[in-house]
Amino acid sequence: MHVFYTPDIQTRAELPEEEAQHCIRVLRLNIGDLITLTDGKGYFYRAEISAATNKRCIVNILETTYQEPLWNGHLHIAMAPTKNMDRTEWFAEKATEIGFDELTFLNCRFSERKVIKTERISKILVSAIKQSLKARLPQLNEMTDFNKFITQPFKGQKFIAHCYEGEKPLLKDVFHKGEDALVLIGPEGDFSEEEVQKAIENGFTPISLGKSRLRTETAALVACHILNLQNQ
Repeated sequence: MHVFYTPDIQTRAELPEEEAQHCIRVLRLNIGDLITLTDGKGYFYRAEISAATNKRCIVNILETTYQEPLWNGHLHIAMAPTKNMDRTEWFAEKATEIGFDELTFLNCRFSERKVIKTERISKILVSAIKQSLKARLPQLNEMTDFNKFITQPFKGQKFIAHCYEGEKPLLKDVFHKGEDALVLIGPEGDFSEEEVQKAIENGFTPISLGKSRLRTETAALVACHILNLQNQ
């Protein structure tokens, strides 16, 4: 099944230029071929190619299908990007395949990467929803200062994963099934103790993701998987 991301399909029966080139020039599809589209907003469309050039692909919509949410609640992962961007990109792809709703990058005290370009991450998210047959594109946010982020209002449970000593129940044991959830994941050097304390003061619950010490991207993926499974 060939799936193409068409965010404006409800108002314009045409594939975006990059998707059109992939459809026509790479896959060599042509007039009369049937394809599947998603707007990333919850809908799939069965369509027939009605006109095609090297840069344009116009379609007729034959059928519209609404995809019911695949999990309950709004699942939000906020993480410090890794120094090696390949690892952050790996997380973005795999987490989208598993399923979550929102991704925010955090600028923390010990962050080794203070700037991130989200264009490539956005393309990875699009590719992953097409590959995993999801009709909803996760929301991707720009880099946000940690101290500013934790003071923003959030409806649901709030957690922070860190490596310091202290009482930290397993995420799976304290998360309430069906609720919205936000999990903070720190950089390679972890959150600072001051950041952890400020998060707690702002309503975040310290949690553990298990007995192993995990890399940043692995911890974020584990948190995503736990929340998704609990919300099935």
